[in-house]
Amino acid sequence: MYLVLLVIFLQCSELYAQEKVFTFNRVEIKVEPPGTVKNGAPMSIICHADISKNTDFQLKHNFTFLKDGKLVFMTISDKEVARYEIPVAKSSDTGDYECRVRAGVKLRASKTIYVWVAGMTKPILTADKKEVLEGEIVKLRCELPEEVPPLEFFFRKIKTNSEPIEKRIPEQNQNFSEMEYYVEAGDDILQFDCFGKRQVRSGWESSQHSNKTLVTVKEPFIKPTLITRPSNNITEGDQIEFECSTVVAQMRGIEIIFQKNRTILNSVRDKKFLKYSTVATQEDSGEYLCKVEQGAVSKITKLNVFVSELFPRPTLSASMTKLDESKDLILNCSINGLRRANFSILRKSSSGDILLKKSRVLAIKVNVNDTGSYTCKAEVKGIVKESKPVRISVYAPVSKPTLSVVSGSPEVVLGKSLQLICHSVMGTPPITFTFYKGDEIKKNVTNDTYATFLDEDIGLNDDGGYKCDARNNHSSGVKTSNILNITVIVPIRGASLGSVPYGEVEVGSDAAFLCSVKEGSWPIDFKFFKKTDHEVLLHEVREYSDRTVWHKKTMKRKDTGTYYCMASNRASVDVRSRPITISVILAAWQKGVIAAFVLTAMAGAVAVALWWFLRKKKKAKGPSMEMSGSALAPNLTSEKITRPPSDGNYYSGSGYIEDNENHMKSTDESKGPDFESAEVDYTEVEVSTLDPHRAPEQKGTETVYSEIRKTNNDSMENRHSDTQMNTEEAGSC
Repeated sequence: MYLVLLVIFLQCSELYAQEKVFTFNRVEIKVEPPGTVKNGAPMSIICHADISKNTDFQLKHNFTFLKDGKLVFMTISDKEVARYEIPVAKSSDTGDYECRVRAGVKLRASKTIYVWVAGMTKPILTADKKEVLEGEIVKLRCELPEEVPPLEFFFRKIKTNSEPIEKRIPEQNQNFSEMEYYVEAGDDILQFDCFGKRQVRSGWESSQHSNKTLVTVKEPFIKPTLITRPSNNITEGDQIEFECSTVVAQMRGIEIIFQKNRTILNSVRDKKFLKYSTVATQEDSGEYLCKVEQGAVSKITKLNVFVSELFPRPTLSASMTKLDESKDLILNCSINGLRRANFSILRKSSSGDILLKKSRVLAIKVNVNDTGSYTCKAEVKGIVKESKPVRISVYAPVSKPTLSVVSGSPEVVLGKSLQLICHSVMGTPPITFTFYKGDEIKKNVTNDTYATFLDEDIGLNDDGGYKCDARNNHSSGVKTSNILNITVIVPIRGASLGSVPYGEVEVGSDAAFLCSVKEGSWPIDFKFFKKTDHEVLLHEVREYSDRTVWHKKTMKRKDTGTYYCMASNRASVDVRSRPITISVILAAWQKGVIAAFVLTAMAGAVAVALWWFLRKKKKAKGPSMEMSGSALAPNLTSEKITRPPSDGNYYSGSGYIEDNENHMKSTDESKGPDFESAEVDYTEVEVSTLDPHRAPEQKGTETVYSEIRKTNNDSMENRHSDTQMNTEEAGSC
């Protein structure tokens, strides 16, 4: 039974679950009325959810309306349709709308629809004042009710018979804007209005113009009046009077200014009028201004005045404008068409005009100090007029110019530049200087008292004559300087050093050092140096030649070293030679003394060694060897005496002993087996003296002698090499 109930329960649950199945087909959104919605008209946004169900059951729908991604309306309904009602559509309602529907756990959104509400709310304009004075400020406020920022506001100032003046103010956070207007002088009845704009997808949309606001403007004072007395036919010398006046509502702060062009002639404060008078001159013709100011308000009246000329400006003429000193000068002052006037002739000066003569004519004998500007004045009826200045130049003749080198010395290094100066002590400037190189004009310079000329890159052939001319406007003409000859200094080039003897010099002998240059101007300073830890100057001399010889007496061993020379001249460039090395060696006689000493010592050593060797041999061979040894001595003596003098290895005196010593020395150095195994030559010789008791066998005697002699012959070569080596060692010491 329980099993049956369980089956029934499960079946019922399955049937219940099948009753709740639904699905979204689509969600649609639309606007009514369709198309563009007019501003102020009602508008509805309708959202419809198309849902399929397996059975007919109630389903809650959660509708969400969004504009430009922001929530604007929500509702929950059993129906599949919801409406977002906007009774009065505004331009701010323009935008992209979207509808989202949630049923159970399912959510579906519609496509986006763009809704455009055409037109904007009419703005409202208000002013803080209805009546203002010129120079005051009126404050305006323009508001777009029911509009949402950002917005742009445009204020317009409308004057009669003129184009409106428009000002723009953007507002990002409010739907109103304020503007202050300055009321200018001349403004009468002002009208103001405003309108707004907002940005939409298709561009900018504008509102209607607001109501017009009227503002009445009052004048704090009227435009000034400017008059002259007399009003016309004004002639130089007449008294002319100007009067400037106005009518003011409030006297405090009023100011009247009278000016000609930009020059203020007179001014008053807290008064209604101003007066200014003067004796009319032709310079008084022009435009005059009367300006009245109070606070920020300024009003101007202009008046042109013409003053007729009483007499023309005088003219000053000169008999000459450029003349030599001590010449006569005549100045004449005249007026065209008028002969009667009070004339005076003056000279211009920085400290003021200097009256020369009250007359129309001035005659003087001029000097240089009379150079300057002169004018004349003419007076008629109190009117004084001055002529244009006339420049008079009086010239003193130039003195003979002097031409010199700027550096002072008339010398220039080859390849360098030469600057000359030409100077005239006397002469009225401007003076024109002309420089010549030979007969060629190099430069013209106009200056006061001197001029300079730079001749660049001097060559070997540029030591010719330079001269200059000087002249001014004096009638005496040109003065020429003396010819200036220039010495061109050739710098030293290619210094070299040699010596005699070269390389090696014996102690005690003299040495000659020759220093020479390839080129260079004389005199030349030669210096000889020896290189040590520091430079040592040994000798210096000045020569009018391209070489010099320095003789150094009695050379010593300490004079060994490196030498060089240095040459210079007036070009101030030191040129150093390549260094040479000098070795001071022993003289031949010194080498001989040392060699003799060494050979003597060596001969003694050989004799001792020979004695020791023979004694040792005697003991080794017994009595027979003693007999051979006794026979050896006379034979050695005979050999020594009868040896041919033509032998190249022959040395007299201790030379033979030295050979035996060297032989013994080499024998000892052979150390043992090599000596015993040496080859022995047996030669038969004739014996001059023989003791039969000491030498019973002739063969033994011959053998010993021949062996010793061969050894002597071998050692002769060693003697030469040893002697030479010892001599070199002594020389190096």
